[in-house]
Amino acid sequence: VQLVESGGGMVQPGGSLRLSCAASGFTFRDSAMSWFRQAPGKERELAACIAQRYGTAKYKDTVRGRFTISRDNSKDELYLQMNSLNAEDTGLYYCARGWSCSRMPEDWGQGTQVTVPS
Repeated sequence: VQLVESGGGMVQPGGSLRLSCAASGFTFRDSAMSWFRQAPGKERELAACIAQRYGTAKYKDTVRGRFTISRDNSKDELYLQMNSLNAEDTGLYYCARGWSCSRMPEDWGQGTQVTVPS
């Protein structure tokens, strides 16, 4: 299993970023895919998850309405469109793969850094 994130960077408050995750080594369409994030000194937390069958998405309350998770099963890619970013969104963002959005993922990427200065 390989999960490779890209698209992180530094953006001013109110700006946008789009993260991508290229997946390989497993059947992408059969996996629930998620984005977790970890801010300095804090625990890793779920930002968004998208189910495998109907693409049902769930979001952390503080990102709902600003972030959109999506997937392209023809390309084995996962995305996270992030709008109206603020300093609290700063962290290392991980792509993860699992069996359900209700369970912890089985596999993780290395992460991509998102920084929003205060």
